[in-house]
This record gives sequence, C-alpha cells and structure tokens, in this order.
Amino acid sequence: MITAEDVLELPAATRAAAPARLPLRLGSTTSVSVVIPAKNAAAYVGETLASALAQPEVTEVIVVDDGSTDETVAIVRAVRDARLRLMQNDSTGVSAARNLGARHASGEWLLFLDSDDRLRPGAVAALLSAARGAPRAVLVYGDYNTIDSEGRQIGRRDLLKGRRKPSGDVLVQLAAGNFIVNGGIVLTRADTFRAVGGFDVSLRYCEDWHCWCRLAAIGEFEFAPKLLLDYRLHTANTMNAAVRTPQDFLPAVARVFDDGLILARLPEGAASGLRRAAEIHLVTYSAMQAVRFGRYREAFAYIAMIGRRSLRSLPRAAIRVVLARFGI
Repeated sequence: MITAEDVLELPAATRAAAPARLPLRLGSTTSVSVVIPAKNAAAYVGETLASALAQPEVTEVIVVDDGSTDETVAIVRAVRDARLRLMQNDSTGVSAARNLGARHASGEWLLFLDSDDRLRPGAVAALLSAARGAPRAVLVYGDYNTIDSEGRQIGRRDLLKGRRKPSGDVLVQLAAGNFIVNGGIVLTRADTFRAVGGFDVSLRYCEDWHCWCRLAAIGEFEFAPKLLLDYRLHTANTMNAAVRTPQDFLPAVARVFDDGLILARLPEGAASGLRRAAEIHLVTYSAMQAVRFGRYREAFAYIAMIGRRSLRSLPRAAIRVVLARFGI
C-alpha cells in the first residue's frame, strides 16, 4: 500500500490511475488553514473573514485575490490579525486560487471558504471533534443553512435535525451525486488534498465534487451532524441556477467518470448506472435552485429532463424540488 508522499512522486498519468487507499500518519497537531478565494468580493469579504478569524482553532487564513478591481484587497489589508495572509492569483480562476492557497498553507487541515459565505461559531471545533473520532478520515464534513444577500436566514435545514449523511468509504454514494455541496463545511487533510492534485482547473463548475471523489477513492470520510455554514444565495453565486443550466454542470460528470483513480475504486460494472444517477442529481439540483429563485418554468423543464432519463427517479426528485421551495 502506498502513502500520500508516494502518490505525489508518481508521474501524472500514473497518479491518475493509482487505486491504493492511503494509510494515515496521524499526528497530535490540529492546525487548520482556511483558504478564501476572492474576486470583487468587497460586499461580503469582511464578514467572511471575521467568521473565519473568530474560530479559535484556525491557525491561518489565506485570502487569494483573483484580480479584484473593487475594494476587496483594501478590506483584507485593513484587518489586523497575525493569522491573515493575502496572496495574488492574477485572474486565473477560483480553482487555481484555491490550489495556490493550499500549496502555501501550513495547516494540517484545509477548509475552503467562499468569500461571500460565513462560518458559524464553533464550526471548526465541531469538524475537528469529528476528525478525532475518526482517525482514518481524510475528509470531515458537516451541513449548512442558506442566507440571502443581506445575511438573513432563508433556509430551514434546521428542520432536518438528526439527519445523517454517509461516513466511511463513501465513493459510490459520492459518485452518484455531490452530497457535500459546499467546501465551507469541509476539513480535508492538506497532504492528501495535495496528493490527489487539488482542484481540476479545467472544470468551471463542480470541480469540488470531482476533487472530493478523488479523495474518497483513497480515504474515508466522516460526517459531523451540525449546521456549520451560512451559504449565501444571490445572483452572483457561481452555482446559481438562475443563470446556470444543467448543461453547465455536465462536463464535471464526464470528468469524474473518465478519472482513472475514481474508476479503479468503483465496483465493476457500476460506472454506467452511477453516471446516470450523477446526471439526475445535477439536474435535480438545477431545478431546486431555479425554484429558490422563483424561476418555475425552468424548474418544470428540468423535472421533465429527469423523467426522460429515469421515471423511477422522478418522485424523489420532485419531492426535493418541493422541499427547496420551503428552504430545505
């Protein structure tokens, strides 16, 4: 069995196909680096920074500016905290910004926080507690609630208390659809994240799902059943279905199911069915977001797309879309 360091030493083509599960070398440190990619985020980045720096367990916050033309950089520089670092990414995209921050991070764990979201009090402590209870986990994640552009809560995911998401070997479930959704609810081991190559900069959307799948191919996940993040929904969101369609997200499906590392760990003959499930998951997500933004005609069109792919999947997808209307 190979280690994370062994994976890093492999040529890129070989690394992409390496099927081994990584044995973990557990240390006593619990240092956490928060990486925040930011571009023209002046409206929210101060609040986002404050939420990260308020977490006592966070040892470092790295803001990677991606070519902002507003006051983002000035706002970051005005914050006086020795844990805060500012880097420049020269407008090469959010994935490249996250990867740059991760390469320079000193923490044992990484958390990727969007510049318009905010961590809830105790979020990092909850994730680290879950990690201590699952020493083999390479990724620990929780749940989120949604807020509007003014920071008001619009989600009702608190009604789902007691809901459990997958832990352990989660690759099959994750390949069928991204149940993590947002990197702000995730702690991932820094060495393992680097071992799988970070985020694929060729993907414009769902690059996080692809990365989580690669991590799930070599290690275990652990779920912390707690709301950890306020996820802001507004018209500038990258994943906002008010301006995005399922076709924007489907290239990530092709990437996941063309990845040698992931395919080598899936059960024989399962890829085709999981790929269809992933497509339905993303179309359902698009319908849910369309409903949240009052674009009901698009939502009905996406539900019809699901019916054409799989009638069996239609009732569950329809229920999820209805729940989204009520912020769940």
